[in-house]
Amino acid sequence: MHKYSTGNSVTLLRNGAEYFPALVSAIERAVNTVYLEAYIFADDASGRFVADAMVRASQRGVDVRMVIDGFGTKPYLTPELSDYLIRAGVTLLLYRADVWSMRLNRDRLRRLHRKIVVVDGCTAFIGGINVIDDMNTPGHVPPRVDFAVCVEGPILNAIAAAAHRLWRVMRVVSIDRRKLPELQLIALVEPRGNTTAKFLVRDNFRFRRHIETAYLAAIRVAKSDITIASAYFFPGVRFRRELIEAAERGVRVTLILQARVEYRLLHYATKALYGQLLAGGVRIVEFERSFLHAKVGVIDSRWATVGSSNIDPFSLLLAREANVVVRDAAFAQELLDELVRLQQSGGQIVDPNRWAQRSWFARTLDWAAYGLSRALIGLAGVRGPRW
Repeated sequence: MHKYSTGNSVTLLRNGAEYFPALVSAIERAVNTVYLEAYIFADDASGRFVADAMVRASQRGVDVRMVIDGFGTKPYLTPELSDYLIRAGVTLLLYRADVWSMRLNRDRLRRLHRKIVVVDGCTAFIGGINVIDDMNTPGHVPPRVDFAVCVEGPILNAIAAAAHRLWRVMRVVSIDRRKLPELQLIALVEPRGNTTAKFLVRDNFRFRRHIETAYLAAIRVAKSDITIASAYFFPGVRFRRELIEAAERGVRVTLILQARVEYRLLHYATKALYGQLLAGGVRIVEFERSFLHAKVGVIDSRWATVGSSNIDPFSLLLAREANVVVRDAAFAQELLDELVRLQQSGGQIVDPNRWAQRSWFARTLDWAAYGLSRALIGLAGVRGPRW
């Protein structure tokens, strides 16, 4: 699961505008299987676009299966869309659907946040893009910013293995296994390109810290530049220390973070960390144009990652996540160019001096949010010096 493979093809997809047409095109070509995991599947224009393609695939005999998070999709997946898919023969499962019960259980915070689609074992889509329209945002502001990749080649072996593991979990907890047959997803791993890449997951069993470890290892050996774009940024002590140490040895460290408020508690808790990072030489750019949903990073223009994992304890220590890590100068530069454009078109650099002069009320609000967030992390069962 954690090894690099060569001979892969990795294509960067920007926002739903590029992702959904590529995804639907692959589904339309499916012959044997379509397997999808997502946090959100919305009954909107993009959701119906994908659902229609999955229905057509099922009707022509393709085995179509979906696992959607029971919490994330609740406000978006309507009974009408669910019935439409199920009537067409699509196997639709909700991950931890009991999250809305009154029973208090900290395991309910362990969500399926990863976004994976595998078609015929030969093409996969990984990233941060849910099945929801780019314009389906709070206040209907300009389209959210997000990324995904389409991959082919030997990396499919690890992706298919992750899909099988989750499906086995779903079968174990199923009331009637006879209605939930084994997943038959055979990976076709012939070389399809010349890109070196690996697939990483984070779960609560064998792969608890693989995504965080990959980030830290790359940051630790960075020589020239680190650029990370994260929708939710609330890293632990170790992660912050590695970023600051990189900046102190002359690496240009840039964080592109969300300026718009989506979840108030995490938004203000993140701002409590700005002072330490800015004082340590880290450059912070707040993206103001629209909602930033990206979860990507580029280091030294040769290492890059695209996936579902934010840099916060819920992604790094609780949720099921999936990232692709790429060692390829051309891909890394392409992603870096996109991040530079984001900064130029909608970013505002946080000035360290002005930040240090903020009012006592603003500072108190940030640290109160930070303290409450830490308390909630503790209640969720996350322990250790990193947080």
